[in-house]
Amino acid sequence: MTLADELQPWLFPVEPLEGESFSHFLGRFRRRNHLTPSALGQLARIGAVVARWERFHLNPFPSAKELEALAKVVGVKAQRLREMLPPQGVGMKCNTIRLCGACYAESPCHRMEWQFKSTPGCETHQLRLVSKCPNCEARFKVPALWENGCCDRCRLPFEGMNTSQKAY
Repeated sequence: MTLADELQPWLFPVEPLEGESFSHFLGRFRRRNHLTPSALGQLARIGAVVARWERFHLNPFPSAKELEALAKVVGVKAQRLREMLPPQGVGMKCNTIRLCGACYAESPCHRMEWQFKSTPGCETHQLRLVSKCPNCEARFKVPALWENGCCDRCRLPFEGMNTSQKAY
């Protein structure tokens, strides 16, 4: 019996949100269970890759074996975890976190497609994505650290940022 098997009854489940990015989901699961990225990696026996994945550093891409191991700990099917990742080969913006305030107002989570290099804006709302707070110009932290749904510096809610987004 592994440590993860012994702890499984003590971990609080977190359901993935529709369209949620892997980074955002991992952060929500970790906060709910008071885990560090390192502790989650140890429980899943996948090492220190969780912190890298939360920052969208997906090279090497998570293997099926790693996703299966993580799935056992987080209580979500490996295929569902895979759906939260970008298609292999799709270019990602790792250093600039982006969001659509209108989408966030509808469903408070970060969406993976916002990080695609090929995505200039939100297809649903026809708005350009924002990469910094329109109020104080602070850059956004990685979605795994989005705890309150607002700018960490001035506390402007993400859903309120849609008024500053330009049409594209």
